[in-house]
Amino acid sequence: MLLSLQPFTPVQDLPDLRVTVDLSRRSNTAALSYTIRGPIKEIVVPAPVETPLRKGGLWEDTCLEFFLSPKDSLPYWEVNLSPSMHWNVYRFSAYRQGMQEEAAFTSLPFRVERGKDSFLLGIELPLDGIISPETPLEVGISAVIKLRSNQITYWALSHPGQKPDFHRRESFIAKL
Repeated sequence: MLLSLQPFTPVQDLPDLRVTVDLSRRSNTAALSYTIRGPIKEIVVPAPVETPLRKGGLWEDTCLEFFLSPKDSLPYWEVNLSPSMHWNVYRFSAYRQGMQEEAAFTSLPFRVERGKDSFLLGIELPLDGIISPETPLEVGISAVIKLRSNQITYWALSHPGQKPDFHRRESFIAKL
């Protein structure tokens, strides 16, 4: 399914960007393909590194994120993917509680393609170590996009609160 992310308002002088995500689940693999179209030169896109690492704080720069939770369950996972190829996966026991790096992942290969007017990041995340194949999932999809003006913009399928907060369960609106 192709989904569109919306910026949290208000955003001053926001470039004309379009952020979409193609989301699917095959067997027990979640596949996401983010596409950002528009004046990419207005976005801070970290250069790829030779050796991708598990790193914290990726959301302080341009970072594509998604959240997975078994339907009607408190625990959830946050996946952070940087255009630099650095990554992290966190497990939470409940809303913003019990945050810890998910040990089931020791590497997280994904692909990044850069174009003049587009940017693509795609991942196929195997879920076997964390979720059984028959478990229905609720998914929140989001992006932190840093502009050349140093303004940070927050994008998501929905913004149910007064401030951007990707952890809110009301924003886990995609179903797998």
